[in-house]
Amino acid sequence: MELEKHSYDVVVVGAGGAGLRAAIEAHESGARTAVVCKSLLGKAHTVMAEGGIAAAMANLYPEDNWRVHFRDTMRGGKMLNHWRMAQLHAQEAPDRVRELEDWGALFDRTPDGLISQRDFGGHRYARLAHVGDRTGLELIRTLQQRTVALGIDVYMECTVTRLLTNDDGITGAFGYWRESGRFIAWQAPSVVLATGGIGKSYKVTSNSWEYTGDGHSLALQAGATLVNMEFVQFHPTGMVWPPSVRGILVTESVRGDGGILKNSAGNRFMFDYIPDFFRKETAETEAEADRWYDDKKNNRRPPELLPRDEVARAINSEVKAGRGTPHGGVFLDIASRRSADYIRKRLPSMYHQFKELAEVDITAEAMEVGPTCHYVMGGVEVEPDTEAARVPGLFAAGEVAGGMHGSNRLGGNSLSDLLVFGRRAGAAAAEHAQGRAGRVDLPDEALADAGRAALAPFDREGGENPYTVQHDLQQTMHDLVGIIRTAPEMEQALERIEELKARVANLSVEGHRQYNPGWHLALDLPHMLIVSECIARAALEREESRGGHTRDDFPGPVEEWGRTNLICTPTPDGGVAVRRQPLPQMPPELAEIFEEVS
Repeated sequence: MELEKHSYDVVVVGAGGAGLRAAIEAHESGARTAVVCKSLLGKAHTVMAEGGIAAAMANLYPEDNWRVHFRDTMRGGKMLNHWRMAQLHAQEAPDRVRELEDWGALFDRTPDGLISQRDFGGHRYARLAHVGDRTGLELIRTLQQRTVALGIDVYMECTVTRLLTNDDGITGAFGYWRESGRFIAWQAPSVVLATGGIGKSYKVTSNSWEYTGDGHSLALQAGATLVNMEFVQFHPTGMVWPPSVRGILVTESVRGDGGILKNSAGNRFMFDYIPDFFRKETAETEAEADRWYDDKKNNRRPPELLPRDEVARAINSEVKAGRGTPHGGVFLDIASRRSADYIRKRLPSMYHQFKELAEVDITAEAMEVGPTCHYVMGGVEVEPDTEAARVPGLFAAGEVAGGMHGSNRLGGNSLSDLLVFGRRAGAAAAEHAQGRAGRVDLPDEALADAGRAALAPFDREGGENPYTVQHDLQQTMHDLVGIIRTAPEMEQALERIEELKARVANLSVEGHRQYNPGWHLALDLPHMLIVSECIARAALEREESRGGHTRDDFPGPVEEWGRTNLICTPTPDGGVAVRRQPLPQMPPELAEIFEEVS
């Protein structure tokens, strides 16, 4: 088998915010480091994070601090977050933002010249450091520039299909060049997974084509565990019309800067859906909400800035009650609330994107929006301080890692999560690799087996079409494991997934290995299938509604489940098993924060 081989101390799989920050830290810790990315460097999905980076810098509100941010994050996650990850995140996020600025990031400024911060759902204070509505793009530009300047090797348009292990843990990774189809292997004692999410398992998603759950699946197959995969965030405001922009995200900044949600009758319906949990902090009348926009020192949230799971469920309820738009969504209106100049200045990407792609002028008309699959809170179970998975030498950071966000992620916490835990994963991976580089090898048989598995679809004739199977999987997840779930529907989904397993085992593709999208999809589908099974099995097991998991047959939260994580493990037959595990106990000094802030 023709095979290109390389040797490193640390290999980072993924070149989004978490991957690049991990690579920078590993390199600066003295490790020979490589980054492998599925598409082009700079095209990471992180660029689609538009609103800002959540960090308690207190630039607008002096009373903001890490303790309030920690409390907001835990409450947004319905207390199912790993307390230590939420603590580290809140404490270290401000330093990571200032570090970005030191590396050349250009943030919007306050009149006093400080980094500007905006409001977002679930945050008590305005704490999202931002660059208009292009914050993710600026973050990637800054990290990419530093990665290149440091001379870190980057393998672009290269897909990892298997992690290689021995009895001592990770030994490297196997993959292929997408353009030529030729195989490549990396020998390394440390691998950092930063592959993002799972959105392409769903029919309507804000995620780009790379998000096929590769990292989740690779980790599981290598012997790691996944935690709380039932929690999938449906961002409340994805475009539902026109078709040219269906699924594209309308950033939460639109609501943070004054946009309101209305049903088909023109009613601002979010006032009807304020949970008791948030009632003290949320404006309960339209007049009160209007005063909040005029005088933000009020600290009372408009109901449109409730956590994302609350807003998504409210929109879903309005549509099901027959009060939705003609195309199955609700109206998001900022045009009647802000001047055209203000919108173009604060939301330039939103304005130009929808104007050019859909001829929708958000300065003059409302948008039709609805929930779209956006983010998975579940992921690889990691040790909070090092991001180490259960397999020695394997680390995970960013969306592919679980625990940080509990059952629901607050907007803006994703970018700070990438920076805080990307840095920690890179440092720990470099430390683990010290003295091990010469002691790992890549056995020929393991490489040959990975190559045979990758080429199998070419050896079959008259098998299943990958695009047909993908369509059926996406439809299954959309219909049966979507925003509102029931036991019979999820049992039906698992039956369909078993049928799809047989079809995936019989995939066939035509043509050559040179850039062959059908072959690429055939290799992605097993990852999508195993992740979908994890989501469905965990969702069936959790008999309550909490955060990004809503059961019609168990409509409220259950105290016992609030102390329980669900862990997915691989089974010998290639399936998934789910077991319960107690939530780590929060120390008393952190528990006191909730009383102190309220």
